[in-house]
Amino acid sequence: MEFTVSKADLVRELSLSQGVVEKKTTIPILSNVLLEASGDRVTLTATDLELGVRCSCKATVKKEGAGTVPARKLLDYVRLLPEGDVHMKFLENHWVSITCGRSKTRIAGMSRDSFPELPKMPDPIAEIPVKALASLIARTSFAISMEESRFTLSGALLILRPDSMTMVATDGHRLAYVQTPCENAGVGQQFRALIPKKAMGELVKLAEDAVPEAKAEFAGDDNHLFFKVGERLLITRKLTGNFPDYERVLPKDHTLIARLQKDEIRAAIERVAQFADERSRAIRVQFTEGEVKVFSSSVEMGESEETVTSEYKGPDLEIGFNAQYLLDFLRVTAQDHIAFELKDQKSAGELRPAGDATPDQYRYVVMPMRI
Repeated sequence: MEFTVSKADLVRELSLSQGVVEKKTTIPILSNVLLEASGDRVTLTATDLELGVRCSCKATVKKEGAGTVPARKLLDYVRLLPEGDVHMKFLENHWVSITCGRSKTRIAGMSRDSFPELPKMPDPIAEIPVKALASLIARTSFAISMEESRFTLSGALLILRPDSMTMVATDGHRLAYVQTPCENAGVGQQFRALIPKKAMGELVKLAEDAVPEAKAEFAGDDNHLFFKVGERLLITRKLTGNFPDYERVLPKDHTLIARLQKDEIRAAIERVAQFADERSRAIRVQFTEGEVKVFSSSVEMGESEETVTSEYKGPDLEIGFNAQYLLDFLRVTAQDHIAFELKDQKSAGELRPAGDATPDQYRYVVMPMRI
C-alpha cells in the first residue's frame, strides 16, 4: 500500500480516532489504527471492541491495500511534521515508511489480518440533527453513574419519536431529562436505545466538526447502534438491560418554587462548596421569603454562607444537597434564570430553566441529603 495525503487532513481524522483506541490493552492490535487506501481516499478505522470509528479523507493512492500503525505514535509524529503532503508506504514486514519534505521515518506496524472486523451498518431508520443530539448529551451525561456494577446506568436512554428526541440519565441520586422537538424522518412510533457514556463523548466530537444543519444517519441492529455523519461513522455496542422507569421519578406535585438568577446562585454555591465535606460535598440550602441562603461547614476546613435574592413565597424550608450535583446543572443550562421546585425537606428537589422561552423541556431531579 502506498499513498500521499495532506498532513492537515490526516491529523484531523487521526485525532478523531484517539478517543476510541485502547491506550492500555492486553490486545496490542487495539492500540493501532487501520489504514485502507482505495480509489482516491484513505479510510481510518479504530476500535476497542465496544466502540468503533471509521473516517476517511482524500488521498492520491499509488497502490491500494491495508495495514495498521500505532494510533497514538502516528498522530504524535505527524502533528510535528511541516505543513504539506505526507507520503506513506507500507513495507512487506508490516513496517510503514513516512516521508514529508526532508523528514523520513519508519514505524513498526502490525498485520491487518488481526484487526477486528467492524459490523456493517444496516439501513438507516432516522436522520437525527447532530447539534441537537450533542446538546442533549451535554445536559444529561454528567448524571450517568460512575459505578461499573450498575450496568444499565452507565449510559443514557435515547428515545426517538417522529417529532421529538429525548435523553435521560441517572445514577440513582439524581436524574437529568431533556426533550427537544425535531423532525426525525423515518422514525415510526418510538425507538429506544441505551447509549454508553464513552460513545456519547465521541458523538459530541463528531458534532463539533459538523456544520450547524448536519444530520446523522442513525441505525441499529440487535447489538449495535450506528451514527453516520458525512464520511464519518461511529459504531457502539448497545447497553443491555432495563433502564429505570424515569417517569415515576419526575415529580408531579411540587408546590414550592424559588426563582433564582442562575449565575448568582452558581457563584454562591461554588464559594460555599469550598468548605463542604470533601467526601459528601453536602451543603445546606435555606429557603425563606425573598431569599435563598446556602451554607456549609466542616471541622477541618471552616464554614461559609451566602445569601441571594429569590422570588420565593412559602414556608421556611431547609434542605441538604450535594453541591456538585447542583453545580453540574447550573454550569450547562443556557437560560439566565432557573426554577428550584420543592415539596418538603424529605422529597427530591427539581431544577429547570425558567423565564426565557425555549422549546426544549429540561428537568433535573436531585435527591436530598441528611445533614
